[in-house]
Amino acid sequence: DDCRFSSVFCENSKKLINVHAFALAAKYYSLSNLGLCTSLEEILEALRGEHQERNDIETDEFMNNKKSHEVRVMSELIDNIANYCGIKQVIDIGSGKGYLSSFLSMCYNLKVYGIDSSNTNTDGARERNRKLKKHWRAYQSRARANLKSQSINENPVNNNSSLQSQDQVTTQGLVPSDVFTEIATSETNKQTEINLMAQTQSDESKLSENVLAILNVLPPDAVEVFASSQCDCGELCEEEKAQRKMASLKAKASKSSESNLYFPLTSYITAETELSDIITDLEDSIMVGLHTCGDLAPNTLRIFIAKPEIKAVCSVGCCYHLLSEQYENQEDCTEEVWGFPMCQYLKDEGWCCGRNARMSACLALERVAVGQMLPTESLFYRAVLQVIIEEIYGVTKSDRHVGKMFSKSASFLDYVRKSLKKLELDDSKLPDSCIMDYYEKYKHRMNELEAFNMLKVVLAPCIEVLILLDRLCYLKEQDNIAWSGLVKLFDPVKSPRCYAVIALKKQSC
Repeated sequence: DDCRFSSVFCENSKKLINVHAFALAAKYYSLSNLGLCTSLEEILEALRGEHQERNDIETDEFMNNKKSHEVRVMSELIDNIANYCGIKQVIDIGSGKGYLSSFLSMCYNLKVYGIDSSNTNTDGARERNRKLKKHWRAYQSRARANLKSQSINENPVNNNSSLQSQDQVTTQGLVPSDVFTEIATSETNKQTEINLMAQTQSDESKLSENVLAILNVLPPDAVEVFASSQCDCGELCEEEKAQRKMASLKAKASKSSESNLYFPLTSYITAETELSDIITDLEDSIMVGLHTCGDLAPNTLRIFIAKPEIKAVCSVGCCYHLLSEQYENQEDCTEEVWGFPMCQYLKDEGWCCGRNARMSACLALERVAVGQMLPTESLFYRAVLQVIIEEIYGVTKSDRHVGKMFSKSASFLDYVRKSLKKLELDDSKLPDSCIMDYYEKYKHRMNELEAFNMLKVVLAPCIEVLILLDRLCYLKEQDNIAWSGLVKLFDPVKSPRCYAVIALKKQSC
């Protein structure tokens, strides 16, 4: 009953009359309370089937806490989707600096194409990936050294032990649980075999066969550190030397062709983009996007539907205020692709949110709830500045933006001066006293501004629901989708845009 419109707003004036009822109604219509989400645990369990292994990978060394949390959670899900679909290629749309892309390629051995419209981001991602690979190899060497030391001290090698028993000793609790565990394990097994070959001449032939078999499956970076100087090759027979040489050549060839499983590309993506023009070896892929801005998120879903090579999608959108709306200006243009609405139902209804509502959808209720309050003073500065430029300069709209000027300003007076210069408005005709008069005139309304923005924060999840359900309904309308859903991926305090739109195509498509 508290969720009825009449109990929240006056039916005649449309003014808010019951704040408590407003908050209850907003909570009722939030995504977490509507029962429309699939839990992350449920989808991971369904994707893994009988294989319940988890890869608890740490990423704090390489990115901040927020990005680390997002990349770790999302990459695990993407890997499970890729395994379920039997694919190895990932297309990361709006890849930015390549945090997710490089992590997927290095930790999960997936072939990732990161596409971003900014050359600066692409070049930065390429350089970051190069440095990360150097760190990666250094970690491998350190892990191998630690493991070798532990094996010598705790598990002395028995000359009569079989290779199988040595493998068991190597993997029982000795591998550090860190970013590169899987590769370090492979390296350690290989090193164990090399030590065994040096210790017992009679087993050399059998052991060399096992070494060659492992070399065939190890990642190129792991093969790179294998060198004949690690054991006494002068004692080896000519046949085994030839086998070693062939293995080394094969490893180098493999490294040459697959030395970089992450490929940053620069391209502007639209709903009509032909991926084959960007990716020459396009094959069955999963398309992903971590916080794709504005129209890029809905366009990712449209590409997924249109391209038979894309077998699955995992998209987390953001920046709802940058979405294009078909009915925002009451212009029914059927020839252009719009960011909102996507589904036929809302199109038939001619539904419109408007920029103010979409701006509100970007607010973070969960952060406010734990004490991370809104930046009231900076909002107040911006509001008074808008009054000044309208009344003094007659400007109501501008293509220029003030940006994060508040953090760069020592006072309100400094803020206004710097902002006017950035907006290319002549501040010489505006004396200091006039600026401060505006501040004094409105400062008593700062509490009012804070209350208004708190109401916007409470309403934010309801508007986000509308945008996300529009995308989900669009997928439900398609004939080639086997499953689609919304999944809460992230902790909303760490990452407010925490919902992923996920879909898998039917096997025959």
